[in-house]
Amino acid sequence: MSGVVSVSEGWLLPLLAGALEPGGWLLTLATWLLAAALLTALLLLGSLIGKGLVLHQWGIPEALIAGCLGLLIAPDGALPLLPEAVIRCWDALPLPLLTLVFGTLLLGKPLPRPSGLWRPLSAQVLMALTLAFGQFLVAGLAVLLLLRPLLGVSPVMACLIEVSFEGGHGSAVAMGPTYERLGVHGATALGLALSTVGLLASTVVGGLVVVLARRLGWLAAPPPPGGGEAARPLGGEAALTPGGEAARTPGGGAGLGIGHHVQAWALNLGLAGLAVAIGWGLLGLLQAVAPRLGGGVTLVVETLPVFPLALVGSLLMRLLVERCGIGHLVSGPIQSRVGSLSADLLIAAATACLDLSLLAHDWLPLLVLSAAGLTWNLAILLLLAPRLLPSPWFSRGIIEFGQATGVAASGLLLLNMADPGDHGDALTPFSIKQLLLQPLLAGGVITVLAPLAVVGWGLGAWTALSLVVVLVAAGTGLWLGRGSHANEARARS
Repeated sequence: MSGVVSVSEGWLLPLLAGALEPGGWLLTLATWLLAAALLTALLLLGSLIGKGLVLHQWGIPEALIAGCLGLLIAPDGALPLLPEAVIRCWDALPLPLLTLVFGTLLLGKPLPRPSGLWRPLSAQVLMALTLAFGQFLVAGLAVLLLLRPLLGVSPVMACLIEVSFEGGHGSAVAMGPTYERLGVHGATALGLALSTVGLLASTVVGGLVVVLARRLGWLAAPPPPGGGEAARPLGGEAALTPGGEAARTPGGGAGLGIGHHVQAWALNLGLAGLAVAIGWGLLGLLQAVAPRLGGGVTLVVETLPVFPLALVGSLLMRLLVERCGIGHLVSGPIQSRVGSLSADLLIAAATACLDLSLLAHDWLPLLVLSAAGLTWNLAILLLLAPRLLPSPWFSRGIIEFGQATGVAASGLLLLNMADPGDHGDALTPFSIKQLLLQPLLAGGVITVLAPLAVVGWGLGAWTALSLVVVLVAAGTGLWLGRGSHANEARARS
């Protein structure tokens, strides 16, 4: 018996000792569990504060309240209670959470017919192009007319609004070294600071715009109760009863036993995980093939995040379950809740990890670029979207505003505030638009090529090209929108 004990001590005790050392797997696991528990607690506390003070009426998201609480108790906050290891864990969460959000986007709803998708999808694409190239346009004008004459900044700084607002913190970090090489001193810090402004503006300003829309009657009306298929909640589908009989259950199985709910959640989480795994596999395949296609392709693939490919995985998984005839097993409400919770956790974690000291550096170019980008995005939402987007225009527009100012999760959060059940069906065309444009903008090919074009052609030529794209995209959208709105008016009459 003593021999058994001595043998076990020979491998077990060193294993445990190594696991408990700094950087050991057991200590790392405990840190991640603590970080997850604290972030969840902050989100619950933020929800309680938001509901108690009725802050949603003022357009303040509960996830932002949770993030501000985390920022308050962060190591650099007013009440530094959190250990640095927890902040490091939170700082690593936005990318996987955003990937999970994209993995659920197309999985939870039946794929629409192409004939019914053309109009909303084309409008979303044209509005997204107008927003993105308009950011290049107003940034170019700001640098040409103000920042360059006054401060002598690099012309490449005109690319910072698009990479920071559209792309967010990840794209700012990825493109920062390129901007540094092209003459923008402190480009990474400046991009991160601008991304911080965009994230805060997308949730705070976007929330206030939702409040304004509610008072002006711009929000999509929910379907009438008892309206049959039209009144079915987002993603409600047939669920299998214990006897194998299909029963229509709003919310993906309401009224069934706890075992069915656990089974449904496990199945749907597994499907979302498969969609994310497909995205990682596609990214790995692209990274393996890119070196054979040239340096330009390699540069783009190196900066390409995984979440747009998780959207491809979501689409492929939806096609697979529909082809296999098991689409009824995918719960739209569960996929929607997973995506919404991931977006809330993302906003809370990203806000809690903000480095506000970045805002103190280069405050004048930050102020000019932030004001230019935010003013442009608001103008497109309030002036162009009603004429360009099909009904309900506000739901479709606010998700684009959130994406173009902060991150995609900000757009989803604002859509949930404006249309909690997605009764206006804004999510599907937005998701497919992301699939089409993500490889180009917000860290894609155009984002990578823009600073090279500014250096090679000159800022004036790049700004002029951006103006042409804005005019073509907006003009085409207005032309299509005029015919669509005329048809809608005739249908109502």
